[in-house]
Amino acid sequence: MSPRTRTSTKRSRTRRLGESAYGVLLLARTGLMALIALVLVVAGVWTSWGTAGPAMTGKERGTVTVRTCGDDECEGTFRPAGPSAPEKVLLARSVSGGRGETLDVAVKPGTDHVVRTGPAGILYAWVPLGGALLLASLVVAGGLRMRRTAVGMGLAGVLVMGGAWALLAF
Repeated sequence: MSPRTRTSTKRSRTRRLGESAYGVLLLARTGLMALIALVLVVAGVWTSWGTAGPAMTGKERGTVTVRTCGDDECEGTFRPAGPSAPEKVLLARSVSGGRGETLDVAVKPGTDHVVRTGPAGILYAWVPLGGALLLASLVVAGGLRMRRTAVGMGLAGVLVMGGAWALLAF
């Protein structure tokens, strides 16, 4: 027999079964981590769309002048760009800026709540997605061992949240 020829020994049935069971467990872990990351991102999109939809494509647009602010919401007078809209509307305090400020807004359909439009309002509407991307990046890095993808997802989440904060501050 030449030195290049190998003889193969047959592994026992128990060992082959153990190796395939371990492979199945690794595959199941990878699938579960991918599912968790996907659910986080989908939940972020789902949560954001309730506010982002009207902010980007709202039909009833106009301006609101902030009059009074409570703990969570501010109330103001709405001047619609179209024919029909509520006269008094509610706006989240975190995006209102303060009393006396005039903001471009869109009315959420079927409510008297408004959301900011423009770059600041749109980025603020997508903040839940930014948080979901940041959280999902941890799952992708730790569970899937995809470090570069996780860094990209995390940076995208930080940019959305930081951009919203920066635009709302000015």
